[in-house]
Amino acid sequence: MEKQIKKSQRRDNRFHALQFIYSWEINRPEILAHAMMEFFDNLEKPRVYFQFGEELVHGIVEKVEELDAEIERRAENYKMSRIGRVDLSILRLATYEMKFRKDIPPIVTINEAIDLTKLFSSHDSKRFINGILDAMSADIKRPLREAQH
Repeated sequence: MEKQIKKSQRRDNRFHALQFIYSWEINRPEILAHAMMEFFDNLEKPRVYFQFGEELVHGIVEKVEELDAEIERRAENYKMSRIGRVDLSILRLATYEMKFRKDIPPIVTINEAIDLTKLFSSHDSKRFINGILDAMSADIKRPLREAQH
């Protein structure tokens, strides 16, 4: 039985950005722009539809070491090498949004990450990811339910 989650454009963009980040983690391309063009141009909608997803991918790739440090700091008793690649990709996406996308309320980011986990990972992963993101949200110095412009 396939899990169904209501789709919005941003959710669809996150879904595809997650897929790209996962594949990037497994096999990092020499030229990111070419790999992104190939990936996003082969989707069912025009590339302009995926602008938000491309922004996420660029940001995650650019800040991956900083994002991983944030994740590792909160993954108590867990080495980064033990985190599944799908879960790590979800955590990178959510961490990037929480730290660098002030236009997205952190609570929305957490909910979206949990929904992605329901689609791509396990029940145990859902608890693990939620715990890390909840710990991150405690350090955020802005309202959790409001976007900033």
